[in-house]
Amino acid sequence: MGTVSKALSLLALFNHGRLEMGLSELTRLSGMNKATVYRMMTELQAAGFVEQMNGDRAYRLGPEVLRLAALREAAVPLLSVSRDVLRRLCDETGETSHMSIQRNGQLTTLTHAYSSHHGTRVAMEDAEILSLHATGSGLAFLAFSSEEVVEHALSAPLIKHTPQTETDPARLRQALAEAQQSGVAESVGGFEADVHSHAAPIFGADQRPIGALAVAAPVSRMTAELKSRVRAALKEAALDLTQRTGGFCPPGYPGAA
Repeated sequence: MGTVSKALSLLALFNHGRLEMGLSELTRLSGMNKATVYRMMTELQAAGFVEQMNGDRAYRLGPEVLRLAALREAAVPLLSVSRDVLRRLCDETGETSHMSIQRNGQLTTLTHAYSSHHGTRVAMEDAEILSLHATGSGLAFLAFSSEEVVEHALSAPLIKHTPQTETDPARLRQALAEAQQSGVAESVGGFEADVHSHAAPIFGADQRPIGALAVAAPVSRMTAELKSRVRAALKEAALDLTQRTGGFCPPGYPGAA
């Protein structure tokens, strides 16, 4: 391992559970000798990648990391990254895929992709507001939101978009519990009749959901084989988008490394 790789491996040890670490802990976790770790951290500190505050001997990530993160966001905005992920998801499943984002308490479609595999497909519109209780995307978002957000969503008047729309808060909470267990939410005809959708949450830097990725297909086409393929591809795509946009999955999220 070269010098740069060693330094980067030390930075990679920081996470939400280890926001600050001392020299001994860094040495133990890295497997390097203490003198090497000290030299690396001294150089990283001089460059602004780590810092020690108010005489504290523990290290934490420094302002240079934030500067690079801001440049990354400017260079690779969410929309362009999500379109790449959606295109791949669409090709893998053969069905309509879309990405939504939470803004001002509402879940809004940001972008979508269509598959050329079928003449009949689920149609989408960008900037469409998605019902939190009646869509796979909304349920995926709520499943990993705070109790305050869930309570606010389920205590409001729940619109019955179709005869299949579930409006019982108790049953909706059960659906959220199932999504928490699998990492994927599901809705059949809840928002649009004859549409079967699956969705997985996308997380931000604070480990809270910022939106969702979804795959929607006609109910008649959702076989057991397709359902299994969609859920696997969707989970992988949502984890990929979370990582590529600087987000972190919360502890215990199914399938997260």
